[in-house]
This record gives sequence, structure tokens and C-alpha cells, in this order.
Amino acid sequence: MTPKVYVESSVISAYFDERVDVVSVAQRHWSRIWWDQIRAEYDVVISDAVTDELSHPSFPHAPYTLALVVDIPRVGFPDEIRDIVNAYITRNLMPQNPVGDGLHLALASYYKCDCLLTWNCKHLANPNKFQHLRIVNTLLGLHIPTLVTPNQLIGEPND
Repeated sequence: MTPKVYVESSVISAYFDERVDVVSVAQRHWSRIWWDQIRAEYDVVISDAVTDELSHPSFPHAPYTLALVVDIPRVGFPDEIRDIVNAYITRNLMPQNPVGDGLHLALASYYKCDCLLTWNCKHLANPNKFQHLRIVNTLLGLHIPTLVTPNQLIGEPND
């Protein structure tokens, strides 16, 4: 079975990032390797929340980022998603923004994605939050996706 990966907007935006600091260069490098060479090994999905973020008028390289994801399947927004996001916020798992990180996590959890791929290491791919996520998703009866960065998914899915 091909692993399902929900790709959050930070990975797509990093693909085109022009900043020259060490972190940005590394994220761009790993994002491009994963997207161009590894992505085909996974069942990749995004949501309209991702395309909404990427298409914001102040977002650099919006046309390029949107072109990159034009053929990527999108998951929908069933009514339960709002309740899941609110549970994440009230249980202090995610920040107060109902259309931010908690929304991506809720979608990846609801759709039983094996991984949520992100460069957001503060609120998502943060090992200090993994146990909290396990507890909250278990209480909610939700799947627990693995929260990873692109460099962690380099290699074959079954390696």
C-alpha cells in the first residue's frame, strides 16, 4: 500500500524560496529533492487551505507554487474538521488560528494520512508535541499521522 502524505504549504513555498540563509537554502534543497525525486513514491494530497495560503497576494512566487500543485488531489472539508480544529485549540495542541496549523493537522488526521509533510517545526513537526498529539487524537478517535520534514522522507517508503 502506498503511504498517503498530506503536504502542507511550507514545503511547497520552500521549493521556490530565494533566501540565502543556511536554513532556507537547506529547506529549499530538501524540498526540491523530495518533490522532484521522491514524491512519486507516495500518494500525495493537499487541501484548499494550502492553495489559499499559496495564492495570497503577498505570497512570493504564488503563480509558480500554484502551478507546482495544480495536479495534486485535494481533500475536502467535512463538517467534522471544524470540531477537530477547535478541539486542538481548546486542548492547547495548536495555536488559536482556526485556519492555520491546526487545520492542516485536522485534515491529515481525518483523512488518515500516514504523514503530514511540513517545515513548520514549531507547531507541527515538533517532537515535543508528539505525545500531546497522540493523546488528543486518541481521545477524538482519530488517526495519528507522523509529522515529518522532507529530508526525513528521503529514500524508499519501506526503507
